[in-house]
Amino acid sequence: MRLTTLTFSSLLLVSLVLTGCFPEQIAAANPEKKTKEVKTEAPKVKEGRELATFGAGCFWCIEAALDQLEGVDACVSGYMGGKTENPTYKDICRGDTGHAEVVQVLFDPKKVSYDKLLSYFWKVHDPTTLNRQGNDVGTQYRSAIFYHSDEQKAKAEAQIKKVNESKVFKDPVVTEVSKVEKFYPAEDYHQNYYEQNKNNPNGNIGYCRYMIAPKLDKLGLEK
Repeated sequence: MRLTTLTFSSLLLVSLVLTGCFPEQIAAANPEKKTKEVKTEAPKVKEGRELATFGAGCFWCIEAALDQLEGVDACVSGYMGGKTENPTYKDICRGDTGHAEVVQVLFDPKKVSYDKLLSYFWKVHDPTTLNRQGNDVGTQYRSAIFYHSDEQKAKAEAQIKKVNESKVFKDPVVTEVSKVEKFYPAEDYHQNYYEQNKNNPNGNIGYCRYMIAPKLDKLGLEK
């Protein structure tokens, strides 16, 4: 009997999808690709703009979705909600810093409302799984809304109530709603991750193609 064998590239693709949000493994598979340790700056609020901060599992996914919305000026991936100062991604991956992977969004409320951002937040991840999104497991992947004002807090809590009552999900929402804390921008290689890697043969094509792209398709956004 002739056995069908997978090529090395196919095995690598499968492993990258199954292991989830771990760029160190990508770098190991592609030693010629150097990852930058430079930190991106947090979004700077200007007149007529507001900030929103969401945790929805791996920040690559929610950044790719929210960044496409009209009225969104910037999306920066980073860390929030923990006790460790100036955490690195390796710190976060240990799962003991208390930080969540988040995306901080600078938006124009005249063009896109906070409620609309929340509507995409619910659709881009499963808010009923505690400290887990698919194969990404740990408190750093928890579902979280960090509010920047009492108005945002009220809207987040109202939407959670509405989502639970609608029975859109089989299980109740476990999303954390907390006051915004210090935001630590993630390393440079995490920023605009999907756009930089979706067609990059030396990047994480597998995760982009099989994890992020289907979510964008579901939301009717550009892949």
